[in-house]
Amino acid sequence: MKDNALIQKAIDMRKKSVAPYSGYRVGAAAMTDDGTIIGGCNVESSSYGLTCCAERVALYRAVAEGHRSFTALAVATKNGGSPCGACRQVIWDLCKDIPVYIADEKGKVRETTSRQLMPDAFDASQLTKQPNS
Repeated sequence: MKDNALIQKAIDMRKKSVAPYSGYRVGAAAMTDDGTIIGGCNVESSSYGLTCCAERVALYRAVAEGHRSFTALAVATKNGGSPCGACRQVIWDLCKDIPVYIADEKGKVRETTSRQLMPDAFDASQLTKQPNS
């Protein structure tokens, strides 16, 4: 089921993007298990590798605010671009299998899941030492 408030937050976050190098503005929004919606936008650096994607900004911001459980994520770009590989890994690590809504600037929304974006994902279950052990 599509969450319009979540998707709208991602669309609104595009306006806050700092993308002077690529010009590719991305917004994202994460929904926590208590219904809180936390947004993020991409922030580019002249040292390109230091750029942070909107999806990770939204999730890291939510974690920094004390949230640990997520129920959905929305991403908005000009052309409905999908999350990059690094973001897919972080989404899987922090959210496991959740709905992911991908919107373009014309309002078209595609629904997928983090499992579809990251099939056969590597995660903590494959590590010898488990987190927090």
